[in-house]
Amino acid sequence: MTAYGKFTDNELASLIKEDDQVAYTEVFLRYSKLLVAHAYRLLGDQDEANDVVQDVLLTLWQNRESIALNTSLSSYLYTAIRNRVFNRMSHQKIVAKYADSIVNFMEVGHAVTDELIRVKELAIIIEQEIAALPPKMREVYLLSKREELSYKEIALKLEITDKTAKQQVYNAVKNLRLKITSIMSILPFL
Repeated sequence: MTAYGKFTDNELASLIKEDDQVAYTEVFLRYSKLLVAHAYRLLGDQDEANDVVQDVLLTLWQNRESIALNTSLSSYLYTAIRNRVFNRMSHQKIVAKYADSIVNFMEVGHAVTDELIRVKELAIIIEQEIAALPPKMREVYLLSKREELSYKEIALKLEITDKTAKQQVYNAVKNLRLKITSIMSILPFL
């Protein structure tokens, strides 16, 4: 046990606000496995659970100066996990509903409409944004999403660590999400 292991959650939260990376590491070690188990119970998918927890803990660090804990650190983390999981579930339902509507439309046999053209245009924009990613990040992202390689397989293939592969995929998804959301707000007709 490190000296930081003796600190309370409130003390660690205060240290994190002061840019103390060791305090952040202690929070990560203290809660990551519990949070992954919690997210897994909600999602039923280990990789998604890991991604949600990584996202929440990364957000904690990135917003360390502005986060105001009105509850305990553990309550904050569990609530953040729950909210992130619900957001993912909601997004997945919307995507599934949209995909179902496209499949239904295609099964009915109607001619190509504006909506299908918009889907193709959006696919082109997404491809352009993927191509604009930094080369190494793009390579890791494509191995993960297109070739469906695990983080371990990517790490072996590119001679990097599993953690680096996972972080690169996370960063790529985050960048793409920000860019696509920005484009969608500018071009609402897509």
